Amino acid sequence: MPPPTDAPTDAPADGSAPGPLLVIGGAEDKLRKRTILKEFVSACGGADARIALIPTASSLGDEVVEVYDALFRRLGAGEVVPIRPESREEAHDPDLVKAIGEATGVFMTGGNQLKLSAIVCGTPLGDAIVEAHRRGAVVAGTSAGASIQSSHMVAFGVGGATPKQRMTQVAAGLGLVGSAVIDQHFDQRNRYGRLLMIVAQSPQLLGIGVDEDTCAVITQEDGPQGRHELLNVLGRGSVTIMDPARIVSNAHEAKRSSPLLASGVVLHVLPAGATFDLTTRALVPAPTRVDPEDAAELAEAQRDMLQLARDIAAADASPSALRRRLARTRTKIRQKPDHLEGPVS
Repeated sequence: MPPPTDAPTDAPADGSAPGPLLVIGGAEDKLRKRTILKEFVSACGGADARIALIPTASSLGDEVVEVYDALFRRLGAGEVVPIRPESREEAHDPDLVKAIGEATGVFMTGGNQLKLSAIVCGTPLGDAIVEAHRRGAVVAGTSAGASIQSSHMVAFGVGGATPKQRMTQVAAGLGLVGSAVIDQHFDQRNRYGRLLMIVAQSPQLLGIGVDEDTCAVITQEDGPQGRHELLNVLGRGSVTIMDPARIVSNAHEAKRSSPLLASGVVLHVLPAGATFDLTTRALVPAPTRVDPEDAAELAEAQRDMLQLARDIAAADASPSALRRRLARTRTKIRQKPDHLEGPVS
């Protein structure tokens, strides 16, 4: 296992945990179960939610605002406030900054992530989003709105399974997820190669690829060894994590467009329900779950066997009574599923 990364350092001064991040791989379900969008609205406070909607990355104009406004209100959100700066100058507008400061949740739509970062990052509006996260608000984004949440962001590039020199370029993101690069539409657009290229060139970064209709829910939790950043997977697809801490690569000398050597990358493919510790870069084991009815039946069988052993040891029962009790116990054990049977001592 590679050495742990530093614990998150963006916690508020009062010790409270920052709000959750919802990193959505794009094309989230908007018609049927809407699992991811329901999770977002609920985390924002439901009827008490005040959602700041940022559609800057999209070229659809008012249409994208109308879609998400209707969706969030239908899912029970109390208020949706569109915030659409179209230039860095507009991203300095104090009214827009104030709207972010009053929001319980921020949602950034898909579109052109380089446009989104060029307008938002390093402006008062971008700083307000970071501060909203630190004070406990929910920050979510789909597609382009997912990529901008990492410290480094895929600006643009081609797909493909083989990492090649110069197949993509990287820009600065908001840094809500530190020491990481996030890519989206990951499996559907075959973006394995370009994420591998980035981590081969920058092995200090963790590569995170999120499939469509899939969400990486990132939270910070306190434990015995300090605060850890945990990633939980929600939705239909998977989250792929590439850990290049011990990579061997020729990225520093590879020629233009040539395939890259990338050996020793640790790969994690996480389906819904999986949890990954971004601080230690390790999978969190799933808790063992036992059906209550099965557990009760097993406990009863164990009590019968224990009593039988005591009767034998005390010699307080006739051989025929012991035989009948043993037969009843064996019948019960045979009726249990195989995984509930245990040795008879």
